[in-house]
Amino acid sequence: MIISDRMYALGSARSVIRELFEYGKMRAAQVGAENIYDYSLGNPAVPSPDSVNRTIEDILDNEPSIAVHGYTSAQGDAGVRQAIADDLNKRFGTAFGKDDLYMTCGAAAALTICFGALVTPECNEVIAIAPYFPEYGVFAGNAGGRLVEVPADTKAFQIDLKALEAAIGPKTRAVIINSPNNPSGAVYSEETIIKLAALLDRKSAELGHAIVLISDEPYREVVYDGLDVPYVTKYYKNTLVCYSYSKSLSLPGERIGYVLVPQEVEDHDKVYAAVCGAGRSLGFVCAPSLMQKVVGRVTGQTSDISRYKKNRDLLYGGLKEIGYECVKPQGAFYLFLKILGDDTEAFCERAKSLDLLVVSGMGFGCTGYVRLAYCVSEDMIKRSLPVFKKLYDSYR
Repeated sequence: MIISDRMYALGSARSVIRELFEYGKMRAAQVGAENIYDYSLGNPAVPSPDSVNRTIEDILDNEPSIAVHGYTSAQGDAGVRQAIADDLNKRFGTAFGKDDLYMTCGAAAALTICFGALVTPECNEVIAIAPYFPEYGVFAGNAGGRLVEVPADTKAFQIDLKALEAAIGPKTRAVIINSPNNPSGAVYSEETIIKLAALLDRKSAELGHAIVLISDEPYREVVYDGLDVPYVTKYYKNTLVCYSYSKSLSLPGERIGYVLVPQEVEDHDKVYAAVCGAGRSLGFVCAPSLMQKVVGRVTGQTSDISRYKKNRDLLYGGLKEIGYECVKPQGAFYLFLKILGDDTEAFCERAKSLDLLVVSGMGFGCTGYVRLAYCVSEDMIKRSLPVFKKLYDSYR
């Protein structure tokens, strides 16, 4: 059978994160789930707000089945898109309309669509700032693009602007940022965003074409200590926003999100049409109808974020007390832990031998660190700390 070698390679080997998650399930069946300390997957343990289930029940009880389960417009239900635009405008002082939004099957589809809309053979480079979500490379490659990596600023986990400037060239089409960040938990400050916008404006003028900033924002609402997450479209006009309700509403399995193309984007109508065309070519038309209706009614609400903060404080405090070095997360629900020794993979394997499942930072473009997804039960964190101590002592 003749098949695509590239797609076979992608399908026959899971991502490192998924592979570790599947290993954890296998080990749980062998030794009991209570003996596995699985920090692999960013799968929210905090339930959706009650309003989500009540809204689903109300829609199913009171709307005609054909309206609930039938097709919407390809770009999404107009009323839902307007409701989301109204909520964003209220929260951020913007002026978006329904025709600036394209509903998608989560952030992954939103990103894939954006790459499909923007990448051309002549201008095919997408810059990612380490540490970054590993699937960016897969999504960009699917559109014929090439991911260019900017090394991590491991002092503050902001953006190394000098390194970013050096990475920008004639083929640069877009820069992708993710704040709050997966995997570091860092939030890019307003100062960082202002400097980033100034750099992209200057380099766009030099190159003679707009460099698009893609803001990947599934963790926007998952932020702690009253910290503000700058709304990037207000700082740089050529910004596209990719959003998912997977984390804010604990709906990862429902696959619902959007692409936002603000009116300020250069050649807005052409860009929006290209987004629609990319969605069409990829088969991503008409995001799940029921979930569109749900998020249209509850947009702006969140799950109980305070539970993630409690987990963060418990895990961060416990690890620091043991003696580990780690970045205190400002948002998202990941902690970036500095390894012991000088071999990231060996550290992960030693942890794995204790049934402590942590993800290597190498896939995120940042060796010397591992990612811990603490969107887990508080009890698991407490039970895992003696195991982290055992791991730490094994290096002494």
